[in-house]
Amino acid sequence: MNDADVSKQIQQMVRFIRQEAEEKANEISVSAEEEFNIEKLQLVEAEKKKIRQEYERKEKQVDVRKKIEYSMQLNASRIKVLQAQDDVVNSMKDVASKELLNVSRDHHVYKKLLKGLIVQSLLRLKEPAVLLRCREADLSLVESVIDSAAQEYAEKDNVSPPEILVDHKVYLPPAPTHNQSHGLSCSGGVVLASRDGKIVFENTLDARLDVVFRKKLPEVILRNNKTYYISF
Repeated sequence: MNDADVSKQIQQMVRFIRQEAEEKANEISVSAEEEFNIEKLQLVEAEKKKIRQEYERKEKQVDVRKKIEYSMQLNASRIKVLQAQDDVVNSMKDVASKELLNVSRDHHVYKKLLKGLIVQSLLRLKEPAVLLRCREADLSLVESVIDSAAQEYAEKDNVSPPEILVDHKVYLPPAPTHNQSHGLSCSGGVVLASRDGKIVFENTLDARLDVVFRKKLPEVILRNNKTYYISF
């Protein structure tokens, strides 16, 4: 083999090596670009995810704030309505309390009422001997109906007439006056208790009024024209 052939083979080998190197370099370049694109896409998606999560977090915060504000406004409205209802009920109770004062002014009617209250109290206590308290102003009326009330109770409950002792030392408070509207007062009625004082039945007009307002609290409806309608 002469020098020309050797030189030709060497050139072929160089071309072959160069071609393989170029192909390998291209493969490396393509692979690197693909990896770069994949990594870039992953980074973009990660940032998008962060942005979406941050948006959702802020959206939830706004939603929570709106719910809190709505709840506070709703509670404030309910408090106003309840306050308005309470004002109306208290106003009605005040009017009813003032009307109670008229009950004791008609002695004939009030005398019958006192007897009925005593009988009712005896039926609740069912004691053979009781202590009765009343207003000092009602003492004469109460003493005038004690015997008939005891007899009526005995007939209704089929027992012997009970012994009723009127307390002449401690009286119920007097009727309320304009000068003493916030002190202790009683519009009428009686309080009966067992002799040992363990069982007490308050049957005053004021106590009965309280029972009515507790058991039959009126439904107060606030109409569009700001008028309150109350039904029992």
